[in-house]
Parts: sequence; C-alpha cells; structure tokens
Amino acid sequence: MAESEEELKNLLMKVKEESKKIGLKLNIQKTKIMASGSITSWHVDGETVETVADFIFLGSKITADGDCSHEIKICLLPGRKVMTNLDSILKSRDITLPTKVCLVKAMIFPVVMYGCESWTIKKAEHRRIDAFNLWY
Repeated sequence: MAESEEELKNLLMKVKEESKKIGLKLNIQKTKIMASGSITSWHVDGETVETVADFIFLGSKITADGDCSHEIKICLLPGRKVMTNLDSILKSRDITLPTKVCLVKAMIFPVVMYGCESWTIKKAEHRRIDAFNLWY
C-alpha cells in the first residue's frame, strides 16, 4: 500500500530488486494495481501494469470505493444457515445456556466473521450486523 504513485513505484521496484537477489523474477504482466482515485496508465521498466477496480484479499472483495456491503451480506447468510441448522439445539431445554453460548461462539461467529479484517463498515452495515446479533 502506498500514499502516492511515486511511493508505489518505489515499493514495486524494491520488491523487484529483492526478488532478483534470491533468484525470483517479478512478472509485471501478472501484477495489478488498484487506486482509490483516478489513475492513468501505469508503466514499470517500459511494461504496462494493469489497473483494476477491485481484487480479492483474505477471501473478501476489496473495491476502490471501499464499499463492502455485499461482502457483509455474503458472510451473514451462512451464519443464518448455521443458526437455522442449530435451531432445535438452541431451543432445547435440556442444554444449558452456557453450553448454547459456547456453541454460538464456536460455530456461528467464525462463519460470520471470516474476512472481517478487510471490512469498512458504514452505519447501514453496522445496523445489519447488530440485527444479526439480535436475531440469535
């Protein structure tokens, strides 16, 4: 990540140089960049670097505008499915409340929170996550 085009070029050249030291070659044709603002065509050592509008990081789609509402919806759906599958267990009077809480923490939270490290949460997404928390 870089704050400017110049800084990004310097970082890319450093990666290229360090890779070369250990016998690796940076393939510019497979290298892609994404910018939050507009960017013209980008060249490194005379080769054009592809500019993309989004990419996948930790299984989540990162977009140039920072919108991740779609990713949050995708993560909440499997969580709801797991909750539905555990419905009879969670409503059972034979299972203690602490055991039910452990089940939720062990089986539902990891499913829902996978990839959340890359989320940028706005008020609408925050309400959606809060609604999911209230649902169970």
